[in-house]
Amino acid sequence: MKKNNGNSLARYIGYGIGAVGLDLSYGLFYSYLSKYLTDVLLMPAAFLLILTPIARIWDGINDPIMGVIVDSTKTRMGKYRPWILIGTFCNAVVLAMMFTNPGIRLGSVGMFVYVAVMYVLWGMTNTMADIPYWSMVPSFTNDPSERNTVSTIARTFSGIGQGIITICTPYALVLLGTGANEAEKKISAQGFSRWAIICAVLLVMFAVICVSVTKERHVVYNKEKFSFRKLFDVVKSNDQLVVFMIFAMLSNAGWYLTSGVGAYYFEDVEGDITKQSTFAIFGAVGSFLGLFVIPIMSKKYTRRTIYRFCLIMVIVGYLIMILCGPVLHQTMLLNIAYIIASIGIASMFVNQTVMLADIVDYGEYKTGKRSESTTFSMKGFLQKMAYTLQTIILFSGLGLSGYEGEAETQTALSQNTISVMTFVIPPILVLISFLVFSKKYKLYGELADKVHAFVDARQANMEKEAN
Repeated sequence: MKKNNGNSLARYIGYGIGAVGLDLSYGLFYSYLSKYLTDVLLMPAAFLLILTPIARIWDGINDPIMGVIVDSTKTRMGKYRPWILIGTFCNAVVLAMMFTNPGIRLGSVGMFVYVAVMYVLWGMTNTMADIPYWSMVPSFTNDPSERNTVSTIARTFSGIGQGIITICTPYALVLLGTGANEAEKKISAQGFSRWAIICAVLLVMFAVICVSVTKERHVVYNKEKFSFRKLFDVVKSNDQLVVFMIFAMLSNAGWYLTSGVGAYYFEDVEGDITKQSTFAIFGAVGSFLGLFVIPIMSKKYTRRTIYRFCLIMVIVGYLIMILCGPVLHQTMLLNIAYIIASIGIASMFVNQTVMLADIVDYGEYKTGKRSESTTFSMKGFLQKMAYTLQTIILFSGLGLSGYEGEAETQTALSQNTISVMTFVIPPILVLISFLVFSKKYKLYGELADKVHAFVDARQANMEKEAN
């Protein structure tokens, strides 16, 4: 091991801290915004079905542009860190506003406009922070094992942020709300607003720590001007990026569906939203254990085998949850089964981050040009597309089953629909993702070795010329 590994580890941990804040915003938006809009603002499912795809069309334009802007940025702080600060501050402001009603009458045109604007702005400001943050992974090191370390640490802290949201939010919504809702264990507008403001403050604080501790290395600046044709060429020339976008979107959508519908399941089916906190604690245990899967299995198995194993664990975990939850209503067994699925998911996300770093190298291998942020902008876009797929399934299910946000008790049809969306549809999406990955993803073995050798040699030549 190198002598400076201790310093490197400290930088990696400092880098990972930034992921906590990003996932506080990300988790609150993707896991609880739907519940806030339908049950607090009483938004109809039809409006949200229209809004989400429109926002994604804009993201399809905005995200890649942001990736190119980051790739072309050159300051004393580097090209990533300035945007992390700018993006997180803007995203924090929008997050707080998104979950706070400034006094607009429910059901009015003004409320629809306000929600639409905040919805789009959240996506834009999240992009400003998320793309440069995750694009830093390849800049730390060219070594595959070290990239595993960086990605694992970052995903560990990302899991902490997501864990804070999933574990604390149900109780925070009750405790920060009104006294009556606390006794009834119901959510309220006041609870959402106060909790969102707290998360926004933490988002900025963790970003400042991240930027203060980390340093950018192996940075390649892109001096080319942006054009959609060049962007299209980057995607078109990198076939593995396209494959990655498809299988990652499917598996992520399955997981997001459980997170997004979970609040509905525990409040409207189980009758107590705070039970979701216990469920999330078991998931956090699984996520923690999942971080050890790659380090342990990589000693004997390839990344391809490990990734497929992780997806199989997710599917098995869901099959047990279906039996223990909607069928038998055994909450403790449901929670235990969630550990199995979470182990697979945590490792899956780490694998995906490393894959993207490899895909950046693959793009350079094929074209001779390195487009880190442009490539990583696809990560943010695929997450939003996964969320769009989740939203379409969620609001279609709520609309078709006659879900009523104001109702004290939902109909049997609504409860059954919520259960299916939480536990049955996700493993189907993960299974399709598994099949696409197994058949189409080729960046492993001999090809992966060629790519890494090419990038290492090119980087050495660039450093020699610079000296």
